[in-house]
Amino acid sequence: MVKAVPEEELFDIFDKEYNKIGIMPRREVHAKGHWHATFQCWIVSNKGHEGRISLLFQMRHPRKDTFPGLLDISCAGHLQAGETVREGQRELYEELGVNVSFEELHDCGVYAEEHPIAGGGMDREFCHLFIYKCDKPLEAYVMQAEEVTGIYWIDLKEFKEMMAEQRTSVQAAGIRVDSAGCIEEHTFAAEFTDFTPHGIGYYERLYTHVDNVFKNL
Repeated sequence: MVKAVPEEELFDIFDKEYNKIGIMPRREVHAKGHWHATFQCWIVSNKGHEGRISLLFQMRHPRKDTFPGLLDISCAGHLQAGETVREGQRELYEELGVNVSFEELHDCGVYAEEHPIAGGGMDREFCHLFIYKCDKPLEAYVMQAEEVTGIYWIDLKEFKEMMAEQRTSVQAAGIRVDSAGCIEEHTFAAEFTDFTPHGIGYYERLYTHVDNVFKNL
């Protein structure tokens, strides 16, 4: 299934210490490199993966203003002006049709990172990181039409190896929206350059918290 997305976004902007300093339109925030906040949730599962832990990645729409067409966090979105992190959980339902309580999410804290944007500008984010264990089949997710063009499982161990430059690619197995708007199965070899950029510190925090999620089951 595919659904539409609303337009127009205003973001709270912050200084380096995460103190709010104003409100600004999305495009201007990225063009001027202002710090802003995001809600990010990684969906994980070991069901149907031979007991191995896998991460769910989404394929960003090719018309996104930042990192178009790349594999990204399962669900991620900017917090709108005045929006709390708890309210940012709406992204799970909007992007993937996942309806879950905030208390069911595993909180990984806040991680600050910045990356240049192709064509100019800088993406500076205070990332509020969460993990959600979910075992439902990919076909049960509802992809948001103007945000997500596919969702893929990637083996965590293989992903770690690629990020550590111990392998050149990983298998991304999932579903995507074809040119006619229909859902089809799709598997491909994803290389390092197929993913949105994150620093090693970001991934180390993710790995640690994924381990904690499965240890506490």
